[in-house]
Amino acid sequence: MSDVVTPHAPHEEPRTPGAILWFTGLSGAGKSTLAQSVRDALAQAWRVEILDGDEIRTHLSKGLGFSKEDRDTNIRRIGLVARLLARNGVLAITTAISPYRDARDEVRALAARDGVPFIEIFAEAEIEALAERDVKGLYRKALAGELAHFTGVSDPYEPPLNPDVVVRSDRETIDESRDRILAVLAARGLLSPKAAEVAA
Repeated sequence: MSDVVTPHAPHEEPRTPGAILWFTGLSGAGKSTLAQSVRDALAQAWRVEILDGDEIRTHLSKGLGFSKEDRDTNIRRIGLVARLLARNGVLAITTAISPYRDARDEVRALAARDGVPFIEIFAEAEIEALAERDVKGLYRKALAGELAHFTGVSDPYEPPLNPDVVVRSDRETIDESRDRILAVLAARGLLSPKAAEVAA
């Protein structure tokens, strides 16, 4: 009996390759909502996992603070998990703010080293729009100087210089933003025919 195991039967479609969709942007910019929309569009044809920034902070990065060093450590941990998932055929979607450009670039470089496609998506919105939709009033407190370490107000946020996709959640609908992301995936050859058909 042969010990050779074929990766898939001849009649089966080859498995969709893994990749990382790295959302970055300020709190309330729509990263999680858009990530969910992308997952829903692709879930029938692709294994998808969302690495939510708040969940990572609660579990994997519990105990870290909000200094640059701790923020960078948090991003490196998310990047490691995303690469492990992507190397095993999963579309790993991350939704952490990831405010520092050098940490994001480091994650991209490590993904490239591992042969993992990396798509950086910048969820951009004006501070005024984010403050208006903020039901908790955190932006108002930060702008008034009452809240420390609030990214984009009392802590820095470095927008990406050359993101693969820019979505404007203060101007676009979720469907419009999602469809542009899917178009980039298709253009990069990351959607199998079945996935492209399901996402269409």
